[in-house]
Amino acid sequence: MTEGAVSATEGQRSRGSAAEVLRIFLRLGLTSFGGPVAHLGYFRAEFIARRAWLDEPSYADIVALCQFLPGPASSQVAVSLGILRAGLAGGFAAWLGFSLPSAAALIIFATSLRALGDLGHAPWLHGLKIVAVAVVAQAVWGMARNLCPDRPRASLAVASAILALAVPSAFGQIAAIILGGLIGWRLFAAPGAVPAGRLGFTLDRRLAVAALVLFVALLLGLPLLAATGNHLAALVNAFYRSGALVFGGGHVVLPLLQRAVVPEGWVSNDAFLAGYGAAQAVPGPLFTFAAYLGAAMRPAPHGWLGGLIALAAIYLPSFLLLIGILPFWDDLRRLAAVQAALRGVNAAVVGLLVAALYTPVWTSAIATPADFGLALAAFLALTAWKAPPWLVVLLGALVAALVAW
Repeated sequence: MTEGAVSATEGQRSRGSAAEVLRIFLRLGLTSFGGPVAHLGYFRAEFIARRAWLDEPSYADIVALCQFLPGPASSQVAVSLGILRAGLAGGFAAWLGFSLPSAAALIIFATSLRALGDLGHAPWLHGLKIVAVAVVAQAVWGMARNLCPDRPRASLAVASAILALAVPSAFGQIAAIILGGLIGWRLFAAPGAVPAGRLGFTLDRRLAVAALVLFVALLLGLPLLAATGNHLAALVNAFYRSGALVFGGGHVVLPLLQRAVVPEGWVSNDAFLAGYGAAQAVPGPLFTFAAYLGAAMRPAPHGWLGGLIALAAIYLPSFLLLIGILPFWDDLRRLAAVQAALRGVNAAVVGLLVAALYTPVWTSAIATPADFGLALAAFLALTAWKAPPWLVVLLGALVAALVAW
């Protein structure tokens, strides 16, 4: 039996090592271009289709939970998958592998900004954006077939997409998820239907409660420490609050970070925008932009130390929330009312992915017939030829660069 042919139930029961998780997510961290929606597509291809660590409904439940929590959804899904596979050490390994490549690249960029120049119009970067269209389209199509199998849920997905496009903010996304859950709770009940297996998160519930208490304590206590005039406390507070209070992930956190670092004089607005352009050129989560800001700051700590402090501070809320909620999530998701709500939430999430496929993924990448042709070829390679996403990503960047040359 091949690795991909292992049943989902067996995959859920099996356990791996943190080293295995680190190796897999490090490869994903080096090749996962395209933003958070594309990341979910990469994860689905890797951990459902290829490795069968979990089945589609279980993955959808994890995605729905992480979409609902504040913080970077794709990184939270990565950490959840790591915890599921190898416990708390696996969660840390997943975050480290997925975040380290982009964080290191952005810290290096911050320390050599003038030498590298502007990457915003690089042809190979445009090729990566085009490939992201195919990756996201594949993920949307696969999830829609499983999570919207009937007309009511398909209709809910379309309504959620329209709402997200009409209200292009975190508020629109949260409203779509909440309405999806309410509609699912009222309309999508399936008596006796519960998940076939348990996810099997092994975290201690006492640790979970302690993590939630620490999350709140830091959220309330760090501003008091920052008010004393200590720069390190102010830095940690700025990035911790940005990670704790943002819904919608990725691009939504950018205004918060800009208000946190530019008015204080820590980073100039030009340097902020240059770093944002570079962040589009690296794989992995956009939250690693915090590493660039920490490295580019004028007051100490800066450089590698400042980058790592800012990176840890912006991700710490997500770790604490996941550790606090995941031990209870397996029981909650098995309740009939929660399952009904999740059916609606999952349909709404598909709608959000459809909206994201249009903007920013499609609108930022497809401008010419050649762009559309490359996107079609990438979609064909992923779906009909079953090519690994990392190979399609590299070939897409190479083709775009050769065409421009």
